[in-house]
Amino acid sequence: MTPKKVSESKSVMTEMVMPNDTNPMGNLMGGNLLRWMDIISGICAGKHCVANVVTASVDHVSFTGPIHVGEIVTLEATVTRAFRTSVEVFVEVFAADIKGLNTRKCNHAYYTFVALDDEEKKPIPVPPVLPLTEIEQVRYDAAPRRREVRLVLSGRMKPEQAKGLKEYFLQHN
Repeated sequence: MTPKKVSESKSVMTEMVMPNDTNPMGNLMGGNLLRWMDIISGICAGKHCVANVVTASVDHVSFTGPIHVGEIVTLEATVTRAFRTSVEVFVEVFAADIKGLNTRKCNHAYYTFVALDDEEKKPIPVPPVLPLTEIEQVRYDAAPRRREVRLVLSGRMKPEQAKGLKEYFLQHN
């Protein structure tokens, strides 16, 4: 398969926080934000894979501050790395006032998606990622370690099998 540039599948979504999106304090509910993050990440993954995709995992998400009713939320998603049948997507969330001022980063997360064929809904191979910028390369290089963490936490890999994590901690100890 021909590698694809990160820019080929980059996806951006903008939403306004409406009253029905908020909790009683007037802040965006975390579940609504996670839903938006899943949607934009899935769009990005589907564009990269040129296939239907399903969410396989979501890495740690923490909310750094409230997003208020009336604010504009912009979500940006990029594929960081492709594995055999899955892709990792990095999504960042920014909030600003209605005038586009006072922009701040609110959170980020890594989502993993599996590409499926149209008929049997079975996993299919996905195109490799071609990182071109320094930040794309950094995210690309760190993706196997993040994948090992996901596999260990899901019980699909024993901690002693996580060779990349072991090497990383030995180098940075």
